[in-house]
Amino acid sequence: MRHALTAVAAVTVFCVALPAQAAAPAIQIVKIYYDSPGADLRSNGSLNAEYVTLLNTTKRAIDLEGWTVRDKTGYTYEFGPDVLLGPKKRITLRSGQGGDGTASVYWNRKQYVWNNDQDTAYVRNPAGRPVDSCSYKASTGSAYVTC
Repeated sequence: MRHALTAVAAVTVFCVALPAQAAAPAIQIVKIYYDSPGADLRSNGSLNAEYVTLLNTTKRAIDLEGWTVRDKTGYTYEFGPDVLLGPKKRITLRSGQGGDGTASVYWNRKQYVWNNDQDTAYVRNPAGRPVDSCSYKASTGSAYVTC
């Protein structure tokens, strides 16, 4: 009698789930220019050279009404009505005074917001939920941080 040998290969497949990449926040802090050029004399030009830039990371426009930006001390800017940030577009929040537009809005302060040595910027949505933050400690020769 002939015996047929049947070889059965057992193949085990391991599926390893890779850690999920955190999705970019809808509104992301991309730059803080915390030390405006020249002496800090509180001129409007100097105040406006201090700013934070935000990026809409989505493929849709976002109405920024009610969104806030604040520093660690608690100075808070709240976006008003009619600020629509287009998809993949940036907007710069300047510390001084000026006329709001599509590329820049103004805090309308007469004093600086961002500390020259270290600080943290926070962005919150209209419900008050944290969306993004960026901290910095000044390094020699740098007046800004890219987040």
